[in-house]
Parts: sequence; C-alpha cells; structure tokens
Amino acid sequence: MATLFVAFGLVMYTEAVLVTGGTAGLALLLHHATGTGFWLVFSALNLPFYLLAAHRMGIGFALRTFAAVSLVAVFTALVPRWVAFARLDPLFATLVGGGLMGVGLLMLFRHRTALGAVNIVAMHLQERWGIRAGYFQLGLDLAIFAGAFFLLEPRNILLSVLGAAVVNLTLAINHRPGRYMGMS
Repeated sequence: MATLFVAFGLVMYTEAVLVTGGTAGLALLLHHATGTGFWLVFSALNLPFYLLAAHRMGIGFALRTFAAVSLVAVFTALVPRWVAFARLDPLFATLVGGGLMGVGLLMLFRHRTALGAVNIVAMHLQERWGIRAGYFQLGLDLAIFAGAFFLLEPRNILLSVLGAAVVNLTLAINHRPGRYMGMS
C-alpha cells in the first residue's frame, strides 16, 4: 500500500507539472525535461544506490528498498491506466499528492525501507546521529527545487516547495525515535 500511495502522489505531480525532492524529484525533473517515462528514469537513477544501501544498512534493507523502488516504478506506469484526470487543480495535487507521498514514505521508513539515495542517507543519519530524516530531506529538496527554476513555471515551483513541506513535515512529526517501528 505504501508504494501505491507514493506512486499515486507522483502521478498527480507528473500531471500537474510539479516536482518533489529526493531521487523522485530528480526523476521528475528529467521526465519533464525529456519526456522519458518517470518510471524508467526513477529506476535508472536508483540503480547505483543499492550497493550503498546493502553496505550501510544491510542486505535486507537493500532488498526491501529495491522491491519498493521497483513497485513505485511499476505503479507510476500503471496508475494512469487506472485513473485519468480530466481536471487536476495544481494546489489540490500539491496537498493531496504530497500527503500521499509523505504517508507512503512514513510506512516505508517504519519498516526500514527507502525509495532512493536521499532516503537511504536520511535514514542512516537519523539512526546513527539522531538527525531527523524529514529535516535532512527538506534541505536537500530545496537544492533540487533550485534546479527546477530552469525548467518549471515559478508558480509550479512554489507549489512544489509547499508539497515538499507536506511530505517532510509528515516524516518529521511522525518518524522519530520511540514511535512505532515495524520489524522485518
């Protein structure tokens, strides 16, 4: 369910020409710039990070992350076949899509699973040094949005920053030591 939530949020962002942070944000930027399918770009960008995940977080983490990335890629290719948006308000896409991605990431994080390089680093920093994953990701996301100024309309960039705040505040508020942690 977590990967479907993330994928649905990403499809909303794709339709509304928004970006998000992390590896998915970079994949969205490349999708918007080239027209290459998001699912393909997202899959390719994540390939180099599975070894890092295995080395830093363990083989189980790396396998769960590979499965989650693969499912998000498949779902982002399938969701447009299941749901069509005749009209999608960009603010609605920002808030609902960001909320879906935040909740999906929260579920994945609680089960020691990530969706790419930024998530891997953020989870490692939180576990090792207590740096909140959401705050770390927000800083990196802002750098991705700076790159979006060359590609997107200013309104879409502002909405994307708002969406990143929704995603990352969901994580910062709910993913911290002492909260539920699933075992797998």
